[in-house]
This record gives sequence, structure tokens and C-alpha cells, in this order.
Amino acid sequence: MAGHSKWANIKHKKAAQDAKRGKIFTRLIKEITVAARLGGGDPNSNPRLRLGVDKAYEQNMPKENIERAIKRGSGDLEGVNYEEIRYEGYGIAGAAVLVDCMTDNRVRTVADVRHAFTKYGGNLGTDGSVGFLFKHCGQLLFAPGTDEDKLMEVALEAGAEDIISNDDGSIEVITAPYEFVLVKEALEKAGFKAELAEVTMKPVNETELTGDDSVKMQKLLDALESIDDVQEVYTTAVID
Repeated sequence: MAGHSKWANIKHKKAAQDAKRGKIFTRLIKEITVAARLGGGDPNSNPRLRLGVDKAYEQNMPKENIERAIKRGSGDLEGVNYEEIRYEGYGIAGAAVLVDCMTDNRVRTVADVRHAFTKYGGNLGTDGSVGFLFKHCGQLLFAPGTDEDKLMEVALEAGAEDIISNDDGSIEVITAPYEFVLVKEALEKAGFKAELAEVTMKPVNETELTGDDSVKMQKLLDALESIDDVQEVYTTAVID
């Protein structure tokens, strides 16, 4: 992939997320509720819940909203029972797309996702059609100019799987999904603050798009992300 793309794309993604803060609150509440339902209401013994709570605090979500979501998930309060669904498909130039949803109405959700794919030049695929093109992992991205040797030493000692130096000078730390919080905390303790830190579906290989293709792909991704039931959209496309 082009050396400049990684850093530029991450900054674009962060700006887009900040612009959708109201929707981020809704998605985080769903995530916390489901995480508490599946793994219990104690963040110290439930890594997925811990990650959701940390993200909520990073977005300045009020503590009472977080606690209410945990209680709903744990069964202490009544609430909507969300189902997790993943859809797989193809975007422009064959770029792979994963769409993670939480919904209380599967029929509505699949119709909305299919409509977005069809309207913006993509195709909804079958289960397993593109999932193998992504790796479930923790990803921390550090700005160009970060002390790579020190970062590598701390990260590997904390249990990171891999350190990747990008052509643009940024550095990625890759972890197993449930080692993510431990590695992130160790790096922060050593003074390293990631520009982006998340458990994600990282593309194994990437498809770089330029010109009209990049514009069309961005419209498809925006359409998918605007659907209320969609939690996350992952793609192998790198948009210039």
C-alpha cells in the first residue's frame, strides 16, 4: 500500500467518528449492554465489557449511562434484547466489506444493509465470502516520530503479537483481541499514547482505490455506517 495512506486514512476515520458522536453513544450503549449480557457485569473479569466502558469514557459518556447499560445487560434492568449479526459483501473494485450489526429486528437490518450495497455499487455476499480476508485483533497506531525501539520493547514485553513500521513513519502494534487492554495499559504507563486504539477486523491484504472508485467506495461506506443497526464497518479498501 502507499506509504502516506495509513496515517491519512486514520485521521480521516477519527474526524468522521467525532462528527457522529451522538451515534457513537448509541452504538457504545448497545455494545456495553451485549457485552454485559454475554460475559457478566464486572469489567475486571469481562475484557469485552472493559473495552466498551473504556471507549465510553474516552467519548465522555456520562457514568450513569454506562452503569444503566451494564444493568440492562446483566438483567438488573429491563431493556431491548439485541442480536449480533455480521454481513459480508463486496464494494467497488472487489474490495471486501464486513458489516457488524446489533439489532432487535433482523429482517429490517438485512433489508437496510442490502439496499445500501445495491444503491452504491456493491454486492451483499454470503456468510464466509470475505471474512477470511480479515484478522480479528487489537490495533494501536502511533504517530510518525514515535521512539520505535522503546515502543517495541514495551509492547513485546506486554504480550503484543507484532510491530509494523509503515512507510509514512507511523507504527502499528498488533495484539490478540483479549490481550489488547493489557498491552494498551502497559504502553500508556510507559508514556505512549496511541492515536487510534481498538479491537478490529484488520485486512490481511488491502485494495488501494483512487479517483472515481475511491469516491464511490466512500459513499458506500458512509451509507452503511449511517444505518442505525450498524455498529462497525470494516473494509480492505484504502481510499486515497
